[in-house]
Amino acid sequence: MKILIVTISTLSFAFSQYQIYNLNNYNYFQDSVRTNSSKYMVQSFIIPGWGQLSKNDPVWKPIFFFGIETLAIGSNFHFNQKSYDYRVDFEDYADQNWDLKRWFENTKIIFPENWRDIIVGTHKLGLKINGNYFNTTSLEDLSKKHSWSDIQVVRDRDFYENIGKYDQFVGGWSDEFDNPFDNKGNWFSERKGNVETVILTKNKNYYRDLRHKTNTYSNYARYAISVVMLNHIASGFDALISSNNVKSKIGKFSIELLPYRTLNEGGVLFNISW
Repeated sequence: MKILIVTISTLSFAFSQYQIYNLNNYNYFQDSVRTNSSKYMVQSFIIPGWGQLSKNDPVWKPIFFFGIETLAIGSNFHFNQKSYDYRVDFEDYADQNWDLKRWFENTKIIFPENWRDIIVGTHKLGLKINGNYFNTTSLEDLSKKHSWSDIQVVRDRDFYENIGKYDQFVGGWSDEFDNPFDNKGNWFSERKGNVETVILTKNKNYYRDLRHKTNTYSNYARYAISVVMLNHIASGFDALISSNNVKSKIGKFSIELLPYRTLNEGGVLFNISW
């Protein structure tokens, strides 16, 4: 036992003196690339084309990078505005054409055998009565205790998504009811993929088109932001590696890339100094 204690103590003392995160304690291979002109890279990271302009690169370069930046930012504002406009449109359309009482009564007609299960459903709408909050799982009981004018549906993000997405809420649309399981009339069904059929009405289908346009333009706006980010990176690295590099007279920024490998572990150190 004494030998074991002495061995553990000796090893603990030895390793406590060994800095495992110090690269100097390992055998490793390292190559480095260093440049003193990264001031221009930093400039172009901030404003695409600025570094190229400072280096007196051909005039088309700063115009090119700055032009992409302007176009991408302008596209982002444009597509965000289009997305917002369509969102206002589909919310207004839903407010005018979807009603809670109508949903409750039509669901009994559309699903006569299991309408209670449909009302409870797998998705819920928020309800508000005199400042108190409920949800549609208790709508049947609430309808017996309160007038429909007192029961307000919470028209939040989930509401606008649910009424367009799920068959559970199809009965709330204002279309004159007919058989929802044929492929004609005000109520019809549409197959999604190979397994799912969605019950639609003309109003619901139009509403879904508006929401689709909102999401489409929102995606375009995100793509534009991605272009902005890529443009900053591309402009920065172009300023770093282009052949017209000159030494900076203002500031002493430098960048150093250090690929290394220690035992079975590899990586890259990226250092910026000034």
